[in-house]
Amino acid sequence: MTSLPVVTLDERIDTLTKATLEREQAECPVTHKFYPGMYVREMTVGPGVLVIGHYHKTSHYNRMVTGRALFVKDDGTVVEKIAPWLFVSKPGRKVAYVLEEMIFQNIFDTDETDMEKLEAELFAQSDIWNDHVKKQQLFLTHDHSVDVEDFKLAMKEHNLDLDWVRQVSEYPEDQIAFPHGNYKAVVANSNIEGKGLFASGNIVEGEVIAPARLNDKRTPAGRYTNHSKTPNAFFVLRENNDIDLVALRLITGARGGSLGEEITIDYRQALGLYKEKLICQHQSQHQSLV
Repeated sequence: MTSLPVVTLDERIDTLTKATLEREQAECPVTHKFYPGMYVREMTVGPGVLVIGHYHKTSHYNRMVTGRALFVKDDGTVVEKIAPWLFVSKPGRKVAYVLEEMIFQNIFDTDETDMEKLEAELFAQSDIWNDHVKKQQLFLTHDHSVDVEDFKLAMKEHNLDLDWVRQVSEYPEDQIAFPHGNYKAVVANSNIEGKGLFASGNIVEGEVIAPARLNDKRTPAGRYTNHSKTPNAFFVLRENNDIDLVALRLITGARGGSLGEEITIDYRQALGLYKEKLICQHQSQHQSLV
């Protein structure tokens, strides 16, 4: 008598992941919240959605703030949970079917605010997910050559050398991390240029996405927001000479495990604002001397 092979829970989750990725992905906006000594990753998921998380490398607190869902336990059985619910999870993946809209938080003990470092430190993506991402990139149809050429034209209009612009952009001494707060944007690889800023949650028109400059230092929003001929955001100069990145229109956030739209600005507007900032600083210094 031949015994049947034992299928582990991880293998069953892999099979489920493959099937799920072949379907249309649901909206699952994510907000990143940074506090002293704590990072909270908050996701909102609507009813009727199956959620399969990436592998979490560490034990950590989790909190279901609102909602009702079915969760797969380590032994493969299913249990229903209703908010509010606070628990500690071991390293591994979570699988849940949402019955009522759920706000779910992963809570990590860390002072780090660099999302790229946090992604590498806290999560591991499966080969199935990585293959899915590669296939998505192969089928990307949006041509960003128009944005690249318009960037070159904008620099030419301001008599700026492209090599000099790159050196200034990459200059590390005036860069800082995001301060403590809530953010719906993260840095990731861009098809426009190098790395860019992407929406993880839905951002409405007029919403402040993030500070771009604080005390003459560039945050990731000031460093990585790329140029576009048709931008979806712009810079706003505040009275204290700090600069905020603000949405021009609705910018859609994450669907499934994929990030949302890339957040872009028109560098002409940014350069004009920088000149305005210099004028304001000069006037302020002049008044202080009078």
